[in-house]
Amino acid sequence: MLLLKYLLLSAGIAMFAIAAGILTYDYYLLLLYRRARLQPLGDVAAAPPPDVRWRTTIALALLAWAPLLISAAIIIVPSGMAGVRVSQTKGTLAGTLYPGVHFVAPGVERVELFNTRDQLFTTGVSEDSIGAGGAKGEPLHVQAKEGLTLGLAITVRYQVDAKRLDYIEANLPQPIEKEIVPPAVATAWREIVPSYTVRDVFSAKREEVRQKAAEVIRKRLAADGIVVKEVMLRDIQLPTEYAKGLESLLLKEQENDRIAVETEIHQKQVKIAEADAEATKVQQVKEAEGQAAVKVLQAKGESDAMQYLLPLKEKQIQQSKLEAEARKESTVKNAEASGEAKIIDGKAEMERRKLLAQAEAERIRLTAAADAERMKSESAILKQNPLLINKIVAERLSDKLQIMMVPADGKFFFANDVLRGMNAATHVSQSDDTNEPAESNEKP
Repeated sequence: MLLLKYLLLSAGIAMFAIAAGILTYDYYLLLLYRRARLQPLGDVAAAPPPDVRWRTTIALALLAWAPLLISAAIIIVPSGMAGVRVSQTKGTLAGTLYPGVHFVAPGVERVELFNTRDQLFTTGVSEDSIGAGGAKGEPLHVQAKEGLTLGLAITVRYQVDAKRLDYIEANLPQPIEKEIVPPAVATAWREIVPSYTVRDVFSAKREEVRQKAAEVIRKRLAADGIVVKEVMLRDIQLPTEYAKGLESLLLKEQENDRIAVETEIHQKQVKIAEADAEATKVQQVKEAEGQAAVKVLQAKGESDAMQYLLPLKEKQIQQSKLEAEARKESTVKNAEASGEAKIIDGKAEMERRKLLAQAEAERIRLTAAADAERMKSESAILKQNPLLINKIVAERLSDKLQIMMVPADGKFFFANDVLRGMNAATHVSQSDDTNEPAESNEKP
């Protein structure tokens, strides 16, 4: 609907513009024609003058009023607002126009809008001005019972009754947030506060004063179609001299209260100490009685135990004697077994040594026979191949090579000497092998 309103408004303005454009264009052509007639041209002078389209222009202008009037008849009330129709002939009409689209008689009726949201009337320093660093507001000055002037910081939260907008528009001065609310609030507080002292308003009966003022403000504004939701007394500014005296008095009362509380605490501590002493006394008496009873019971228990203790001791002595005899018999048996075991171990050791000697003699005999057989086979091979002697000598003397100078005519000098050395070594090794069995036989 809002789009339709703007479209109709645009269409009306466009028609007016087109009509003005047509009229301007026709006059422009007529001006060109008149300028052409002043020049000596026969063709232009003979042409008829252009016509001005008055009928078309007037028709478009009259037609343009239709969308404009229709768009003016469409009224849109935004959210959070409400309206009332005011007629040029009938005055304020009954009924409230709530947020949405409404139709009115264009040119005859108009719509007055009112804010239906919660609104605030504030005196004194507001929290918004403190946060924004704004200027300090003026408090509401009232006089108490003593004649002293107090500064009240008040906030009243109210809302316009949407059902009574026609009454508000027809009977109340506008705007009501400046003409109605401030005087009503100030009058209510100035009627109630003089019945109370400064001390009552400041501390003792502060809530009572606020409730009475709220009730008066609510009734007074309700008659004008204004719903009061909350009245807040945020702060009270006391006279300077009274504030100093009240501060000293409050300090003295606080000191008195502190002393009274400390006295009460000391009294309670004394009572607690007395109760603790009494409890300690009772506890000690109970402990003494308990210890005496325990000693009596212990004596009775020892007396009863002695009747069974002597037979038990005798049985323990007999058991100890039997255990000693058993340990003695066991020791003798163990000694005899140990002696027999040592004899057996000696015989076994002698037999083991005898067997070891026989095995060693047999090993030596077999080794000597094998060496003799090996030497015989080697001597036979060397006789068949004398050149092997050089190889054997080189293998045995590989780590003890020496350079020897021999005469040039010493034929077979080196071979004869080596053979003699090998035969001597063979005889020495055989004599050693024959002696070793004899030594081994002597060892056992």
